Amino acid sequence: MTTQEIVSKLWNLCNVLRDDGITYHQYVTELTYILFLKMAKETGAESQIPEAYRWDSLTSKSGIELKKFYKDLLNHLGENCTGRVREIYQGAATNIDEPKNLEKIITTIDGLDWFSAREEGLGNLYEGLLEKNANEKKSGAGQYFTPRVLIDVMTRLVKPQPKDRCNDPACGTFGFMIAAHQYVAGQTDDFFDLDADTAAFERTEAFTGTELVHDTHRLALMNAMLHDMEGEIALGDTLSNLGKGMKGYDVVLTNPPFGTKKGGERTTRDDFTYTTSNKQLNFLQHIYRSLKADGKARAAVVLPDNVLFADGEGEKIRVDLMDKCNLHTVLRLPTGIFYAQGVKTNVLFFTRGKADKGNTKEVWFYDLRTNMPSFGKTNPLKTEHFAGFEAAFEAADRRAVQDERWNVFTREQIAAKGNSLDLGLIRDDSVLDYADLPDPIESGEEAIAQLEEAVDLLQGVVNELKALSEVE
Repeated sequence: MTTQEIVSKLWNLCNVLRDDGITYHQYVTELTYILFLKMAKETGAESQIPEAYRWDSLTSKSGIELKKFYKDLLNHLGENCTGRVREIYQGAATNIDEPKNLEKIITTIDGLDWFSAREEGLGNLYEGLLEKNANEKKSGAGQYFTPRVLIDVMTRLVKPQPKDRCNDPACGTFGFMIAAHQYVAGQTDDFFDLDADTAAFERTEAFTGTELVHDTHRLALMNAMLHDMEGEIALGDTLSNLGKGMKGYDVVLTNPPFGTKKGGERTTRDDFTYTTSNKQLNFLQHIYRSLKADGKARAAVVLPDNVLFADGEGEKIRVDLMDKCNLHTVLRLPTGIFYAQGVKTNVLFFTRGKADKGNTKEVWFYDLRTNMPSFGKTNPLKTEHFAGFEAAFEAADRRAVQDERWNVFTREQIAAKGNSLDLGLIRDDSVLDYADLPDPIESGEEAIAQLEEAVDLLQGVVNELKALSEVE
């Protein structure tokens, strides 16, 4: 049984819970509680779980006894354990009312082909479930799930290295950091090329994140654990004063939440130079301030179009970004790749300078939005769609790239446009351009001339016919 088949089987169990009124997101959270116990048994990691609350104890019960035991288990693991176990189960509560439904989920999970799941990677299995949840519109989970193909492209281009401190200040289910971890592992033969201290650093410190939503935080913890990652994943708000201590990073990869703070109030961070209720602008401020000022620390950030052209504090933040960092590339993303179909987004790539002024000389734009197919569930975004962009991004001489989607604007040109970065979009073939229509006066004159020629030609034919009739 493949990982995909296991994921489908687990996902279909959600149908069992519909009578209990459980949402897709609640179901994934509930599965996390149960899968953790099963996976701990499968990986030989049950030592962190009290013996009375391990998988075999759960499978030995049924009916009302099982339901009572399960509630007690959640409470005990969340209050009396330590480490990851406590973090995952803290505040946990079940939404399953019907004991038979709980029993069916447990027996189904117990009967899956766990040998195949281990062979393909338990982390891949869990990520498959998270992706299923994100793709289900009714779950509302798409808001914290970035398409894996986009995560991988951003990670490949930012190139995290061993000993880099990597962070995602709005980490969702930890997808960016898992991709960064896998990238470094791929460069170092699964960390075997590293000395023991560096390998331990990669496992315990290199990849960190912060997540505001408690249930999503649990999913991130579980995801990290299944990928053998032990870095800190904080539960909290990066835009509060908690975020002040998040700095000194070599790499930031993230897709911050869209929107404004509730009620339009300003962020509670008291160290921001520019105050605004726009979450993305605040996250952008946080990100470039959190990078090491060493000329090498770098970031790739997904941001909506409004960040590129918002005036007032928005313009000041963009100017500050271009002063403190080399904003070298902006990728204009296609529409329809996130949960909200109409949202237009971009990826900003920048490197923190050693000084706080004059780091951006020019910004390259790649338009992957205009004249592109409509993306969605039936036509997903694929790696090959980014081939042209990656080639241009990596080119030794960017000016030698022959691609109409690839354009550059100098810092002076950007300043002349009010420091707007809403640039680089090519001509849309689906929009009628009146400049291309023929001049009506010229067209009329040409039509008259053609008509006169036709009349002359016709008169000639008439004359020839007359001449022929006279001869006869």
